[in-house]
Amino acid sequence: MLKNSQTRKKPLLGKKPLASKKPLAGKKQVVKKGSNELRIIGGQWRGRKLKFPDGEGLRPTMDRVRETLFNWLQADIADARCLDLFSGSGALGFEALSRFAAQVVMVDKNPQAITMLRSNLALLKADNAQVMQMDAATYLQQENIGPFDIVFLDPPFNQHLVEKFCQLLNQSGCLSEQALIYIEMEKNTPLPQLPEQWHITKNKTAGQLAYYLIDT
Repeated sequence: MLKNSQTRKKPLLGKKPLASKKPLAGKKQVVKKGSNELRIIGGQWRGRKLKFPDGEGLRPTMDRVRETLFNWLQADIADARCLDLFSGSGALGFEALSRFAAQVVMVDKNPQAITMLRSNLALLKADNAQVMQMDAATYLQQENIGPFDIVFLDPPFNQHLVEKFCQLLNQSGCLSEQALIYIEMEKNTPLPQLPEQWHITKNKTAGQLAYYLIDT
């Protein structure tokens, strides 16, 4: 009986209760995040996933919004020359390239965003895109840019930048005849007054944002 009692009391070697497990010293626990990855939703690279860095204001246009936008643009995007201002993650520019835009110029001043844009273009083997690290206003004030058939204007929210950049675009001479402007902004702010000859052809809301397609 003593032998059996001792057998029952013998601890299991190498086993510890789950609650007592701790991370190994010097090791960081890795938390997987899906927030820094975007998915191309149409065209030749449909389903491809691209990474983008952490950064204030880096918020890729939502899948359902991009789907609606490029449905609006389906007759115009192929062979179009596009300008992606405030490119950030590059979601709109990459989507345009995937759908056979002739050229996309991506403009952003964030160095981490620029590095990742260039890395993703190399990953996709896209040679018809140009990445410009500079302030968007500085870019538009240069000479001999464009002409662009489609402009994606998605500035940081709550900084009242839409009106300023609509005026800069209108004055820059970089727009082709009957260029299309896509504007994405916070829903709780009314669309500012547009240049005289511009008019809204499509508009919609999703969550906290409003988005518009403008014919110039």
